[in-house]
Amino acid sequence: MHTSTLDLVPREQSARGTGSNADAWTPPPAGYTAAGQALTRATTPGYFDWLDHIRPAAGCTRPIRLTGTLDTIEAATGRLLDSRHTDQLPDAAIYKACGNRRSTVCPSCAHTYQRDAYQILRAGLIGGKGIPATVARHPAVFVTLTAPSFGAVHTRHVRKHTCRDRKRCACRPEPCHARRDTALCQHNQAAVCWTRHEPADAQLGRPLCLDCYDHAHHVVWNLFSGELWHRTKQDAERRLAKLCKARGIPFHEVTDGKRVRRIPPIRLAHGKAAEMQRRGAVHFHALIRLDGVDPTDTSRIVAPPPGIGIGDLVDALHAASDIDFTTPAHPDRPDGWPMAWGEQIDIRAISLTGTGDVTDSMVAGYLAKYATKSTEITGHNSTRITSDVIAQHADPTGDHIARLIHACWTLGHDPDTPTGNPAARLSIYTGTAGATIRNPFIKPWQCPDCGTRTRYRTCPVCAADRQASLDTKQPSTRKPSNPYPRLRRWAHMLGFGGHFLTKARRYSVTFRLLRETRIDFRRTEPDPADTTVRTVDHLDETTLIVGTLTFAGAGWHTTGDALLANTAAAQARERQAIGREELAHEVGSAIALNDPIAA
Repeated sequence: MHTSTLDLVPREQSARGTGSNADAWTPPPAGYTAAGQALTRATTPGYFDWLDHIRPAAGCTRPIRLTGTLDTIEAATGRLLDSRHTDQLPDAAIYKACGNRRSTVCPSCAHTYQRDAYQILRAGLIGGKGIPATVARHPAVFVTLTAPSFGAVHTRHVRKHTCRDRKRCACRPEPCHARRDTALCQHNQAAVCWTRHEPADAQLGRPLCLDCYDHAHHVVWNLFSGELWHRTKQDAERRLAKLCKARGIPFHEVTDGKRVRRIPPIRLAHGKAAEMQRRGAVHFHALIRLDGVDPTDTSRIVAPPPGIGIGDLVDALHAASDIDFTTPAHPDRPDGWPMAWGEQIDIRAISLTGTGDVTDSMVAGYLAKYATKSTEITGHNSTRITSDVIAQHADPTGDHIARLIHACWTLGHDPDTPTGNPAARLSIYTGTAGATIRNPFIKPWQCPDCGTRTRYRTCPVCAADRQASLDTKQPSTRKPSNPYPRLRRWAHMLGFGGHFLTKARRYSVTFRLLRETRIDFRRTEPDPADTTVRTVDHLDETTLIVGTLTFAGAGWHTTGDALLANTAAAQARERQAIGREELAHEVGSAIALNDPIAA
């Protein structure tokens, strides 16, 4: 850091601060840079105790800090043996990993989530983790369902791949949109593209004509894609039930103590991952397993009846993929929007022998990879969008992503607000220096309910009364009659509000079970050098530590702390990778050492 060599005031040196005689380099304070902060932390007497204390969240980008009391209680009598406050611990807080699944937010927590997802998906195919090994003999398929076309977009199509790694595909693609005539759309934009796009081309997924593209239908499809999947699976189960009835396979009679029901002898269990395409539409990859039903215990996982096989499952899913429905009415579209799958539908049988085009490890790793992704591939990555920042993301005349967010915001407007021009609902104007500012006011109007005259979009008197009644009203379990306001809630996800990894209840184990198993393993095999205090840890057979903790903040105190913690975590991961490599060499196993999700 260099300082000025000019006089503060001509012929005046009495002012406080740097003068003309200070022309030497002044080193920055120790806490100014990350290296200085790390050096300050590393030179403190309790540095190694601090490293042991933050070890559970060392690799996390933004760990959660908890503060409160830790009580040691005698398990048999409930007598309080000791009470300790987190103020006595390093940094006066307990660090907990954030647990975020998105790799762009926290790579370390996303890596753990990805490993757990891999184990959950693979256990549903070959057994283990509490799932019987007999599921390996059940028919199973890998299904890919895509979104329909909402308009022509730039794409990269390769007729026949000769490369081994699709991530680094160097195959020669076909022209994007080749036509014999140089046609123009109704907006005088070229409807032809002869470019052979590279995999990293920024034009991929962008519409050829933004005005021709149906952005409203696009975001509505994202919103209702989960319902379309539910109806598709339900229709496939009904087709298989009819097939069982036609082949004389008897139905089962079960009772819940009040009435007797006849249920089909088969059911489908699935593990599904959603993938966001470059154009911003989601499509689904699913592992679907055919199970039977035990009438004495419907929660058991049993084999399907002998009369139903893999071919019947494939045929039922192919027929169910043609299902369609119409969304509920919207003020801007009373007839709703049609919902159906796109033309690219792929259904393949899964090989559980380790050979074949589609194996259990292949599909489990493929789905687990997408479980940690979101909208990054589209070039958009933001947190939840509110009315204060919507003008920074939405633009009815902007690029593709800005128009999708604008469609989410305009279609998801509050029914109580005045309707009219969709562009006016956004209510933005250009302020000084060209800054885009959200205008909180509209033209004066009079509330028809209470007679209040206001310039706000919603009557403040009625809104206060309505909120007071909602605070005292019991929550309703019924689905809302108008589902479109969810578009505003999920505008940052381009309308998709579902989970990126879901599964049927009986498909496999849960994330909670894997986390609890991991905690029990760490408790039963403690490290003698590890003195970290953790909440709800059994110290022995008679005592229990119970934490009464509250949220104190998120993130590391300094950048230097984050540097030291993440470095220690990286070294621990490297030691673990070396240990796995040595173990694989000793036992001669075929563990894929370079696979980030291999066990």
